[in-house]
Amino acid sequence: MHQPSTTPRPSLYHRYQVHAPWLPSAHPPQPRHRVVIAGAGPAGLVTALELARHGVPSVVLNAELQVSAGSRAIVFTRRTLEILQQVGVAGRLMAQGLPWRCGNSFYRGQRVFRMEAPHDDDDRFGPMLNIQQQFLEEALIDACAATGLVDLRWGNLLTQVDQQPDHACLTIDTPEGPYTLQADWLVAADGGRSAIRSQLGLKMEGASFESLFVIADIRIDLPYPTERLAFFDPDWNRGNTILMHREPHGIWRVDYQLPPGETPEQALQPDSMRTRIDAQLAMIGHAGTPWEMDWCSVYAARTLTLPDYRVGRVLFAGDAAHLLPIFGVRGANTAFQDAQALGWQLACVLRGTAGPALLASYSAERVGAAREIIHEAGKSTRFMAPPSRGFRLLRDAVLSLSLTQDFVRPLYHWRTSRPHAYLQSALNCRDDDDSCFDGGPGHGAPPQNVRLGDDDFLLDHIGAGFHLLVFTTAPLPAGVQKVVQAARQQGVPLRVLAIGAAQPVAGADAHLPDAAGRVRQRYAVPADGAAYLLRPDQHVCARWLRLDADRLQAALATALPA
Repeated sequence: MHQPSTTPRPSLYHRYQVHAPWLPSAHPPQPRHRVVIAGAGPAGLVTALELARHGVPSVVLNAELQVSAGSRAIVFTRRTLEILQQVGVAGRLMAQGLPWRCGNSFYRGQRVFRMEAPHDDDDRFGPMLNIQQQFLEEALIDACAATGLVDLRWGNLLTQVDQQPDHACLTIDTPEGPYTLQADWLVAADGGRSAIRSQLGLKMEGASFESLFVIADIRIDLPYPTERLAFFDPDWNRGNTILMHREPHGIWRVDYQLPPGETPEQALQPDSMRTRIDAQLAMIGHAGTPWEMDWCSVYAARTLTLPDYRVGRVLFAGDAAHLLPIFGVRGANTAFQDAQALGWQLACVLRGTAGPALLASYSAERVGAAREIIHEAGKSTRFMAPPSRGFRLLRDAVLSLSLTQDFVRPLYHWRTSRPHAYLQSALNCRDDDDSCFDGGPGHGAPPQNVRLGDDDFLLDHIGAGFHLLVFTTAPLPAGVQKVVQAARQQGVPLRVLAIGAAQPVAGADAHLPDAAGRVRQRYAVPADGAAYLLRPDQHVCARWLRLDADRLQAALATALPA
């Protein structure tokens, strides 16, 4: 029998709640479920919330009785916050977290590079927000409970998956013994050590780097703003790299690279950690400042992905699908984009508005995103932790030159996580006017937010489903209205927004004034009658200089393959 710990996890700043286990004896015989999600971390919970936004219920299995141990992921990007706004938790996180936008790199006691992430008045959220993963998970769990469509089962460990042509048979262990479930689809969001991935015998593609890093969360009072601090080749850890991040509740994250040959067991010895953290504090001028350890772990930098995120009736997301280095805050932030994409596409298949071919697009798009990230992250990883003598010579040359030469300093840039543009997606319309626009978000691109007024932004008005943004003050053509109504009758969630109209427009569900022309400018709209079609994950799948019924019908058919 599975016996998860019933003792609250230790923490200096977070009070862990131990939940009661879901026991099969307390429930009637289980029906076949449409979706079962293995894993209640960020990827699993956001997938459940995305499904719920489209009216699809799910069962979420959490092997533990409490949220994750330690801070884990702590840096969340603007695009992540836009996704979390859609599922209703961004405001809560913004109230608790620490926003920031700058990163600093130091060598030989000198700041040699300062990165400032872009931010302008059209962005509701800042570039990055620091908050510990426990608080994120709790917000997502509360949001799941509020939907009434997410059955979160604490203390339930998935132990066996048997795939059938049209469903999966699952064996789940609990504190009182196992039971079985049937699911039309199983979402594997069970983390970097995915038991589902192992059971199915799946191999990941890519590279694993030999360098190991210690993560240490300490409580300490330091007089620094919320900015990333990176220290290269310090005297106390020659040839290696140290990162520092401020977290809420008086916690600082210290990541330091281990010398070759040191094992995780050796690295996590209390005396070893105290000596190294004391040395880091002394180096930044705070020797003797008292501190307490909250949580620690060891990680290795990996750039790995499965080649296909759909395997029979199993769909992979998050770390179960790919393992990405934390440099550039890519891990959890990529998982949110997986979950958002998977949620709407799986919902459309289950609601019958698209065929299973849509899930092949989920895999192709997200595998493509992972490979793009691996390409970018590999550059950062090789600079932070050179994997060979040649890369170390190159990195050391950059370090040395950066003390006096400006031209090499941008090589310190850590290539922050960014949303993937699905340029080659099969869901992009093939006969629209994408190539005729002089700017704006094109095929597969994420949306651009626009400030409409005080505390009012364009993405505040983009909810679940497809959105047709029509730049007009005139009634929509009768043929376009007919296509919209026909799509809705077939179950396609489609909302029409008239952009630039000061009063209601016939055929539009809502109108958004744009007196200053900010939306028109950001979307490079040259004249009235232009339109954008956004997928349920807000990415652009079609745009036209002038919308007509036939091309709207073609775009919807392409985005929702039979």
